[in-house]
Amino acid sequence: MRPQLEPWVHRETGWPPDDAAHSETMLSLSNGHLGIRGTLDEGAPAALPGTYLAGFFETRPIPYAERGAGDPEIDQVLVNVTDGTRIALFVEGEPLDLRTGTLLEHERVLDLRAGMLVRTLRWRSPGGHEIAVRSRRLVSLARPEIAGIAYEAEAIGRPLRLTVASDLAVRALARRATDDPREGAVLPADTLVARCSEHERRRALLAHQTRRSGHVVAAGMDHELIAGDGFAETIEADGSLARWTLTGTAEARRPIRLAKLLAYHGAPDAEPGTLLATVRRSLDVGRALGFERLAAMQHAALDDVWAHADIELEGDAEVQHALRYALFQLHQNAACAEGHAIPAKGLTGPGYSGHTFWDTEMFVLPALSYCAPDHAENALRWRASTLPKAKAKARRLGLRGAAFAWRTIGGEECSGYLPAGTAAFHVNAAIAHAAARHAAVSGDERFEREVAAPLLVEIARMWASLGYHDDRRGGRFSIDGVTGPDEYSTLVDNNLYTNLMAQANLRAAAALVDRLGSEALGVEPGEVVAWRRAADAMTIPYDPELNIHLQDEDFTRHAPFDFAAVAPEQCPLLLHVPYFELYRRQVIKQPDLVLAMTVRGDAFTDEQKRRNFAYYEALTVRDSSLAAGTQAVMAAEVGDVQLAYDYLAEAILLDHHDTARNTADGLHLAALAGGWAAVINGLAGLREDADRLSFAPRLPDGIPRLAFPLTYRGRRLRVEITPSDAPYAIESGDAIEVTHWGDVLQVRPGQPAAARIAPAKPAPTLRQPPGRAPERRRPTSLS
Repeated sequence: MRPQLEPWVHRETGWPPDDAAHSETMLSLSNGHLGIRGTLDEGAPAALPGTYLAGFFETRPIPYAERGAGDPEIDQVLVNVTDGTRIALFVEGEPLDLRTGTLLEHERVLDLRAGMLVRTLRWRSPGGHEIAVRSRRLVSLARPEIAGIAYEAEAIGRPLRLTVASDLAVRALARRATDDPREGAVLPADTLVARCSEHERRRALLAHQTRRSGHVVAAGMDHELIAGDGFAETIEADGSLARWTLTGTAEARRPIRLAKLLAYHGAPDAEPGTLLATVRRSLDVGRALGFERLAAMQHAALDDVWAHADIELEGDAEVQHALRYALFQLHQNAACAEGHAIPAKGLTGPGYSGHTFWDTEMFVLPALSYCAPDHAENALRWRASTLPKAKAKARRLGLRGAAFAWRTIGGEECSGYLPAGTAAFHVNAAIAHAAARHAAVSGDERFEREVAAPLLVEIARMWASLGYHDDRRGGRFSIDGVTGPDEYSTLVDNNLYTNLMAQANLRAAAALVDRLGSEALGVEPGEVVAWRRAADAMTIPYDPELNIHLQDEDFTRHAPFDFAAVAPEQCPLLLHVPYFELYRRQVIKQPDLVLAMTVRGDAFTDEQKRRNFAYYEALTVRDSSLAAGTQAVMAAEVGDVQLAYDYLAEAILLDHHDTARNTADGLHLAALAGGWAAVINGLAGLREDADRLSFAPRLPDGIPRLAFPLTYRGRRLRVEITPSDAPYAIESGDAIEVTHWGDVLQVRPGQPAAARIAPAKPAPTLRQPPGRAPERRRPTSLS
């Protein structure tokens, strides 16, 4: 089932039982603190129901065949907590169940402006009784701990005896482990242990604690009966189940209406009774506001989001729809995440065990820095709060400074796989890059001093101790035994991406010390000298025979990979080809050197970018959801705007089309952000150029207009691009200078500046591995 294309809603009609898990993901609601998958109100059938709290995890030992010194011992797994979404309906004693009776009408709509999941259905029971149901569900952006459901049921044709059973429950879920490393770990069914419960009138509360980590979650539900006079009510709560029941006869065309409020609080090693009291107060706040007021606050919050983030791309209705969906999900999975990480899947599913990786800083935060700067700052403040754990990890590895976790929830390293875990030091480069970039884009000196400076300094110390000046290379600074973004090339010497990002970090840290003072940052003068010396002497692998940069020192010495021997259904290769084979061949999982060219473009000439891209494009199989967005950016830069458009569509539609066949486990937030980058950094050509934004826009055929706002140093700049020109205007704030195809424009409030689009240059010949070319994109209309 593919949703209908509409600009501001994600609409699904009918009910696809074989696609239920994918649908639950796509209709997820979150606010970054609390996430609820898009399950049916009645709770069954459900493929992968889930309610998640940011930072709420269980621990488990990391299994090793042979554990080495310094290997992490404990994994962290996001816990599916108490479910409060179930509102079961019984019609003349028969349960509403889409698997029985006759489904006359069914539609669910994720409203991107209202921030609400709206459901309508008409159903005839096996006994011939017809009912209509409408529900509205939200996870509040204004009150992070609160969610709500407005529910109504109407008897059709004649009076019917109805029973509504509204639950708050911890349910044992049957989920089996697989061999796919992208899926989350499966926790025991008894992970949450009941601690205490209470109930009164229409309210019930439950508290549970994880067995190993000691995290406590308290959840509560309360109800307002808006229309249903004469119905009998009961309430009960015990252990892991609380239920409020409403029973009576509903007259035809006189629906019963109720509002259900939910509140959640979680904390490590908390006293359950104390958390229950906190939940009680949150429910009091929710009742005082009421569902309709919460809905109005939700709409107002999203009005502000769209004023700062909306992308208008005319000519392709499907991509336009997907861009707005992406922006909505990026916002709602980060909005209230203060004090916690933004996981790779957000709070939309159990994929990757709820871990955060480098892709948050490298792909998600750049979009947030321009669209929702507070969210980006909160994510980086969380990273900075884990500095003590990163320093401890560095010490275990014999390094100075800070070495951040490759994958984590709470800050501790959770990766038990050295080649694509501990050795992937580029996670530190992504963190330093995001911190420096956010400081530059926001112009926030306090953030720079409190967050960016400590991060850049400690990571610079790590690079200085990880690498060394190699006399065999004329004193060049080398970083050996690391894994770059391409996880099909591991434990390599002088990965170009890692080296260039380390170089930028070392220079940025040194500049910060110059500006803020060595004493204020606790840096010895000799350290700054060493950082600059290392940066200036950084090894930049280059092959003069092929006339290209090397992904790592030995990459082009490896044998070619036999792409013709791999069938299309054998992708991703990691599930079908032994790592032994992948690691010793020229095959690339995701852009590595190409990513370096997008974020360190200053280190390459235009001609080098064209040659490098042509070489590595032919080896990249895009077995990662992170790939297409980066390739779109580089394709646009070298002049192949059609290929950039193809990759834009692949990135932004990845979850809609379930291209990776694992959207059931949660959204790919970095792929959604990659779609943003494909538009803003690709088609619009945005780069940060010293103290000025630089644009090099060009649109593909069939796209007549692209428009978007950017927040930059307290200003809101609006950019509009057509095939012939690009006007720039100040929507709020002071005047600004921008660069358009190398020309400096002055943009003042009330005085837009416009410039012509530069003529296109011939693009290099680009090819992909056999069977891995992206689908050629053509504009689509709403019809």
